Amino acid sequence: MKTLAKPARAARAEAELAEAVRPGQSVELLKALHILTREGRLNQDSRRKLKQVYHLFQFIEKLLRELPAAGAQATLADHGAGKSYLGFIIYDLFFKALGGGRVYGIETRGELVAQSKALAMRLGFERMAFLNLTVAESADSPELPAQIDVVTALHACDTATDDAIAFGLAKQARFMVLVPCCQAEVAACLRETKALALARTPLAELWRHPLHTREIGSQLTNVLRCLLLEAHGYQVTVTELVGWEHSMKNELIIARHTGQRKAAAAQRLRELLSQFGLDALLETRFRLPA
Repeated sequence: MKTLAKPARAARAEAELAEAVRPGQSVELLKALHILTREGRLNQDSRRKLKQVYHLFQFIEKLLRELPAAGAQATLADHGAGKSYLGFIIYDLFFKALGGGRVYGIETRGELVAQSKALAMRLGFERMAFLNLTVAESADSPELPAQIDVVTALHACDTATDDAIAFGLAKQARFMVLVPCCQAEVAACLRETKALALARTPLAELWRHPLHTREIGSQLTNVLRCLLLEAHGYQVTVTELVGWEHSMKNELIIARHTGQRKAAAAQRLRELLSQFGLDALLETRFRLPA
């Protein structure tokens, strides 16, 4: 029985690997990103990560193909890139075969930027660039073009998602694909005004307890982001990235530029900020079009 178990396990591992690795995909890249082991195997953690990235790639690929020449000359900026899992997978599966288009990875940790540059050079991914910048700094960087077609931010923490939205607005992005993470700023503002809010409205009971403050702050942040995007002329879709069993930071916001600014969304945003005592954020995170 034991002698039969090993071949069965090996066959199952081979089948899982064949299912995970797409046709023409670089196995060397997956090993360098530690998604595959040196022996070319998948472990449970890498399987979950790969599932998330593939699922997000499916959304992004559809958007890229809507661009002129089916995305062959598209530009994509990935914010909070980290080790650039997403940027590398997008380049490998979409841009590599096209002979055009560029991917920019924007990351504050210099050592990760250096590693990504070295890996891109080793793989011959010539149309990838990695910039050691904050998201906010990148909007004015001469190393990036004036217009970017697609902006992505996968688990960009706290206000980095807001900075990615501001970047997308400044760069006239056709699409933004955002998976927010750790939305702490609004929750901190809610804590500061809690006593006044409790006296003013029974709705403040929703964030009286610290745990609820964090959860309400996270939910409210994303609602405000969607209204901001609509006010600036984007059609917004909100869905799940993957099942909750894989990640609690699961909300996927897809914004498609239509040019139709919604005055009602701007008004709702103002009213919500006022209701929650957050009017000051109109001058920082949630600036509306003139």
